[in-house]
Amino acid sequence: MARAEKAQNNESELLERLVGINRVAKTVKGGRNFSFAALMVVGDGKGRVGVGSGKAREVPEAIQKATEQAKRNMIRVPLREGRTLHHDVKARFGAGKVIMRAAEPGTGIIAGGPLRAVFEALGIQDIVAKNVGSSNPYNMVKAALSAFDKMESPRMVASRRGKRVNEVLGRKKANDE
Repeated sequence: MARAEKAQNNESELLERLVGINRVAKTVKGGRNFSFAALMVVGDGKGRVGVGSGKAREVPEAIQKATEQAKRNMIRVPLREGRTLHHDVKARFGAGKVIMRAAEPGTGIIAGGPLRAVFEALGIQDIVAKNVGSSNPYNMVKAALSAFDKMESPRMVASRRGKRVNEVLGRKKANDE
């Protein structure tokens, strides 16, 4: 029972951001059937984020479906000092390209629409991001997630190379001088 309560608390702490709603139409013999497509971003504000899309005849149902899918598709992103990226990164999805740069403390989130929602849900406080090419929200958000998949912390690089973090960062010890 304690595990179920803990899972419930984790879900209630998630930040949900609605990125966009589209009214889509299917043309049939008797006319057009309208439905709604929603794009949601869900994150815990501490380095986990997920994206989902849902489609239904009513807006609230579409949002609920998108939110559930986003919760299922959450990924962990390594953050530097819990506020920005470890390094600059570029990625693309379809015709949408995203360029993200780590920023100094106090910079804030400098990014447009859909990317801003992703960064807020992720818990990033200082970042500069640029969208190049398609401004389609689906492509922009998927490109951002693709960039996050490429993201590596110094600890991850060090373990892959079999070195210490200081060696990867190029720092010298006090007794080496």
